Amino acid sequence: MSLRIRDLRTWLGGHPQVPDSLVAALLIVLTLIDLAQDIAVPGHAYTPHDAAGYTATILVIAVLAVRQRFPMGVLAVVLCGEIFLSTGDYQPSGDLFALLIAVYTVAAHLPLARSALAGLVSLIVLVVLTVQEGSGTGFFSFLANFGLFAGVWWLGRSLRLRRSYLAELEDRAARLEKARFADARTARVEERSRIARELHDVVAHHVSVMTVQAGAARRIMERDPASAREAIETIEQVGRTTLSEMRRIVGVLRTERDLAASAAELTPQPGTQDLTGLVEQLRETGLAVQLEVGGQPRDLSTGVDLAVYRLVQEALTNCLKHAGPHARAWVHLEYSDRDLTLEVADDGQGASEATCADPGPGHGLVGMRERVALYGGELRIGPRAGGGFEVRARFPLEVK
Repeated sequence: MSLRIRDLRTWLGGHPQVPDSLVAALLIVLTLIDLAQDIAVPGHAYTPHDAAGYTATILVIAVLAVRQRFPMGVLAVVLCGEIFLSTGDYQPSGDLFALLIAVYTVAAHLPLARSALAGLVSLIVLVVLTVQEGSGTGFFSFLANFGLFAGVWWLGRSLRLRRSYLAELEDRAARLEKARFADARTARVEERSRIARELHDVVAHHVSVMTVQAGAARRIMERDPASAREAIETIEQVGRTTLSEMRRIVGVLRTERDLAASAAELTPQPGTQDLTGLVEQLRETGLAVQLEVGGQPRDLSTGVDLAVYRLVQEALTNCLKHAGPHARAWVHLEYSDRDLTLEVADDGQGASEATCADPGPGHGLVGMRERVALYGGELRIGPRAGGGFEVRARFPLEVK
């Protein structure tokens, strides 16, 4: 039941005209009942309500249905109706309640300066109408009416201040919650880094043990095969443990985004042998690409092999994005005894500004530099002689 009530309050909060319309309709009904009784007021003979009087009274009350949406407009209509009813000497009834509700609404939904000005104008109009009516109004009666009017205005103002205070508290709580999540995320990252460092030490220890055992097995393999076999079994066990610890390191350093992409990581990583297929794919998109390989190709370590492929992929992708539909690109790999030189260039004829070396606002350039620096290489990105841009990287082949 409480959930339904909360949902109803939330819905009514989003549709304030519904409860306001119900209040206006109820007040109109009570006002018509009061006017139908035609109760005489001692010391004053009011003009009987005619069509104009009933119309003005109903209009003054009916506009309360949109009081929260147009508080100043509703107050203006109510004041005009009060002036008409008072100058016509009609008997007051629900229209006075409408005036108080309109003043309360202005104080509750408008800033202090506007609500104070509107309240002052309303008070002046009420005082003038009361003085003009004259008979039957004493000082204490006037003081009571003034106190009622001021109390209604202050009630609306207090409600506005309370709403603003609660909104500020909610906003502060939301900011603190975000800060708490950010601090927790930072703490998780730091803790993961600490655990990864500890696991790294464990893996380094296991690798050292494997190296020592392998050396011992090599030395005693001929004269003591049983001990050599035992050393090899130890290497196997330690190797499995090392692989398990490596998986834990990767798991610790894995982020939520990495977990979402874990399915794609099950496929084999590409390398230089896949560059031909990459070039063919880009040719199908309309980019004229030429692939050249110089020197004697050599076996690369898995990391360098992947880094070369990713550099070519990133550079050609940026050529396709920025160099224009009629640009041409070249990919040249040059093997030497000590290093591998990679060059990706374009003629830049299809665009006046950005080309393959300008990755834009993304992280492509950062990724290139990180990959090359990881393997002790060098990277240069800049204008190409004759127009266009080029990406030139060198990887030492001693890094395995």
